[in-house]
Amino acid sequence: MRILTLVCFSILVSNLHAQSLKFFNSGRLILGTYKERTASMGIGDIDADGDMDILVANGRHWPGQNRIFINNGRGVFTVSQILGDEQETSYSTELADFDNDGDLDIAVGNDMAPNYIFINDGTGHYTKGASFGETYAPTRNIVVADIDSDGDLDILITNRGKENEICLNDGTGKFAKSIGFGSKKDSTIDVEVADMNNDGHLDLVLANRDDQPNYVYLNDGELNFSKKIPYGTGNDITRSVAIVDLDKDGYLDIITANIGEPNVIYFGSKKGNYKRSVVFDDSNDKSYSLSIGDLDLDGNIDIIIGNVAAPNNVFVNTNNAQTWSKVQLNNEAFSTYDILTSDLNADGKLDIIESNSDELNQYYFNRFTPKFP
Repeated sequence: MRILTLVCFSILVSNLHAQSLKFFNSGRLILGTYKERTASMGIGDIDADGDMDILVANGRHWPGQNRIFINNGRGVFTVSQILGDEQETSYSTELADFDNDGDLDIAVGNDMAPNYIFINDGTGHYTKGASFGETYAPTRNIVVADIDSDGDLDILITNRGKENEICLNDGTGKFAKSIGFGSKKDSTIDVEVADMNNDGHLDLVLANRDDQPNYVYLNDGELNFSKKIPYGTGNDITRSVAIVDLDKDGYLDIITANIGEPNVIYFGSKKGNYKRSVVFDDSNDKSYSLSIGDLDLDGNIDIIIGNVAAPNNVFVNTNNAQTWSKVQLNNEAFSTYDILTSDLNADGKLDIIESNSDELNQYYFNRFTPKFP
């Protein structure tokens, strides 16, 4: 009886958390007044003043101007500057210290155009650096990780319909050496890097579009990824993945955002497969992006989904990743290609930032206040 009471109390508290989770947006909480073809954003302390700034990658298939927005310390972006003197078909961007000098540099991945590093001078001003990856590839995403465990950050590139690439950093922000991963015909949109089998090596989790199977590629410790484990139905249209141990069993789980089909969690297991799953979003929305974070401060990871032609939603983890409560962010039907979380106003709560193509890029302050019975 006592155990049942504790379980009921826990579920009640979780439901109250979901009910009190609210997000605030206004005409001031936007990134400039531009309606550009934004595909991706990067968040970090670009100017080293202690708050989170935002880098916006524009263009997709058409040349666009990439922009940096500087936080004034209160979560409002009152200063902006352009990145580079060229407009490019930018699809993805990441902030990371590529040259190991202690500040955040920028990597930009472009569709059918060269990819470039931009080097930070320590004050948030950038100089165009080395190119990386194949020059004219259909790049859709870039991900940063020390994949070869040599102490510097490498770049993984997903190329839709062409071989994906791992670009190895020489320690100075140059990427002369690269190796392929996945099938040469993969329509890979996203990849996440994590040690999926607990052997100390970073593995690759691919999200493939165009009805292709999704796989986890296991690293043998020598950057060979010949062994692969399937997850999903085998013909999903997956555009984004995230990796985290949602059910806290010691095995990493895979969260998927799918186009035109339900969004699903595939749970890791001792057997090394991903056969156990749960649908957390049973809609058939065109889900293009996802992010994760503890939005209601209850110690459990929640999921944020960015959709195309449908409102964006938060899914609150209410029962150890088995049941989920939906909170709609807005009534708009934008084309959200990327969605991120960060504490923009330094209040200890994760806010949500949208990358909207052909619409204003906007963000939401998290107004969660705990309520207990």
